Amino acid sequence: MNIINIEHIAKIYEVGTEKVHALADVSLTIDKNEYVAIMGPSGSGKSTLMNMLGCLDTPTKGLYEFKNENVSQMTDNELAKIRNREIGFVFQTFNLLPRSDALHNVELPLIYSGMASYERKERAKAALESVGLSDRIHHKPNELSGGQRQRVAVARALVTSPAIILADEPTGNLDTKTGEEIMSLFNDIYEQGNTIILVTHEEYIAEHAKRIIRLRDGLVESDEFVKNRILPNGNKNVPV
Repeated sequence: MNIINIEHIAKIYEVGTEKVHALADVSLTIDKNEYVAIMGPSGSGKSTLMNMLGCLDTPTKGLYEFKNENVSQMTDNELAKIRNREIGFVFQTFNLLPRSDALHNVELPLIYSGMASYERKERAKAALESVGLSDRIHHKPNELSGGQRQRVAVARALVTSPAIILADEPTGNLDTKTGEEIMSLFNDIYEQGNTIILVTHEEYIAEHAKRIIRLRDGLVESDEFVKNRILPNGNKNVPV
């Protein structure tokens, strides 16, 4: 099932009298239960593409369909509804409320959607349990390690059962060992049937994905499957 379909999108920013072409001409599709990494050097357009995929911005031209809905021309309110219902975000800097405990941080997307208090607390507890933090639900961010904070962020991304998980440099603020633990968690999430789009500049992080899209100068330079990689569970990552 196709979740994302992008056809010839471009993004042009006007900086004073200068026009900056952040994306020149990008076309791609992403199916349900794909695990995709987007890579590229600084200025390649990967952050702009991430903003497009996450409905944080709209293209200057071209078509973007999300679950067969044309989001290219949606209003800010319409985009906000798509983000809240369909996209789970995981950021490099965690983006947690410092004065709220893990449970409340994970609840937030459900509060915005208007879910009843009892149901959202139960779903938030289940999401925290799924990332191994059932014993930390009442801890605030400053009482958690970096890896635990990112697990809270992952639980928050999962709590709405979104169509895609969009992770922007999710290990950027973590040491190598903790980063590998978070990537192992993403592998588990993927194997449960979730769709993951990972934006990174680290090759070893990208290789956790099944498909790597490389950008350069606002264009897709390559789009390839990662073949025969051994996953933590011992299975091989082979395109199907």
